[in-house]
Amino acid sequence: MLTRILLARHGATPLAAGDRFAGATDAPLSEEGIGQAQRLAHRLAAEPITAVYSSPMKRTLATAAAGVQGRGFTIVQAPELREVDHGRWEGLTPDEVKSRFAEEYARWSADPYRYGPQGGETGEQVLARALPRLERIVRDHEGGCVLVVSHKATIRLLAAAVLGMDPARYRDRLSLDFASLSAMTFEGWGRGPIDAVERD
Repeated sequence: MLTRILLARHGATPLAAGDRFAGATDAPLSEEGIGQAQRLAHRLAAEPITAVYSSPMKRTLATAAAGVQGRGFTIVQAPELREVDHGRWEGLTPDEVKSRFAEEYARWSADPYRYGPQGGETGEQVLARALPRLERIVRDHEGGCVLVVSHKATIRLLAAAVLGMDPARYRDRLSLDFASLSAMTFEGWGRGPIDAVERD
């Protein structure tokens, strides 16, 4: 049986305008983000969704709620799907991080999969918690269509893993806009998706 997974990124937050690191910061949607989530709902209207999962952050829960508004779903919170924690970089801009933590930033820029900020996570650690959760979702909803609302780095790491890409290249090989939708169709777990489409 085919299982369809719809991976949606949350809408924009007030921190997005400054391009600040805010993975573990529980920022709400901005007005722009609310509008993006509402437009996502239009794209999801024709999808035969059978279950909804979300990272427990305010921005993902609000995006998930808007995406299936009026359809009677209970949103299952999945902490494993939260964004990468940027540790002591949280709230800073890239320029501020480069200025304060130049060596750390250089290591992370070269390999964000194996290196992370002090007090934060590596891409490898994010994938270690998120991929088993995605596997459970696919196995638990065989034949269904599941909406999974998560974050930019987390979704890119998951996509790289299931598509057989080098996860160390997730930042320069994959990109996701706010409230974008990536669809993957699985014929069981372990065989990879038989179809994968990214739609903004």
